[in-house]
Amino acid sequence: MLKRIAIAVAAGIILFLLFRYCQFRKDDDLATIEYNSNLIQQQILNVGKLVVTEGHFAEVLTYKDQDQYFGGVLSFEKKALIIVNAEVTVGYDLHQMQYDIDEKNKIITIKSIPKEEIKISPDIRFYDVNQSKFNAFTGDDYNKINQSVRKNLAKKLEKSSLKSNAKNRLVSELSKMLILTHSLGWTLRYDGKVIDSETDLSEEIKG
Repeated sequence: MLKRIAIAVAAGIILFLLFRYCQFRKDDDLATIEYNSNLIQQQILNVGKLVVTEGHFAEVLTYKDQDQYFGGVLSFEKKALIIVNAEVTVGYDLHQMQYDIDEKNKIITIKSIPKEEIKISPDIRFYDVNQSKFNAFTGDDYNKINQSVRKNLAKKLEKSSLKSNAKNRLVSELSKMLILTHSLGWTLRYDGKVIDSETDLSEEIKG
């Protein structure tokens, strides 16, 4: 009788210890997931900044305008040599990046990356200005010149490597997330695809 009681008590203790062990493992797993999630959140915050690539452009323009009277018999011309030095920046504000964290399945999904922000800041200087009181420079002239300068700078920007360099910096920043998620055994997804390498990330972002 005592032997049976001892066996029953021993079995109860073993079951209790097994239950506690499983409970401990479950709590430990949850704590690990929460810890990893917090690490990823912190990395996203670290990445979430303004990534900016800067460039400098210069150009020389000649502006001319002529007012004619009496069928071209009388004309008044105005002209100026214009030198432009411009600072151009291409940036990504990663504070605006949208993402989702699936703790259960250990998946980070980048839902959207903000579009590039382009800022053109030209310094326009006039030299050799020739005008007459019958055809002087006005606000309309300066507006036309400013619009023309910005249009030309935008064309130069498209032909330059500034935008591609900015995307390279963007990929470099987001790769920090990729490294961390992989080191923790998580999966990074973007645009419906699993991102396994920096090359994958670069191809998706650059299209």
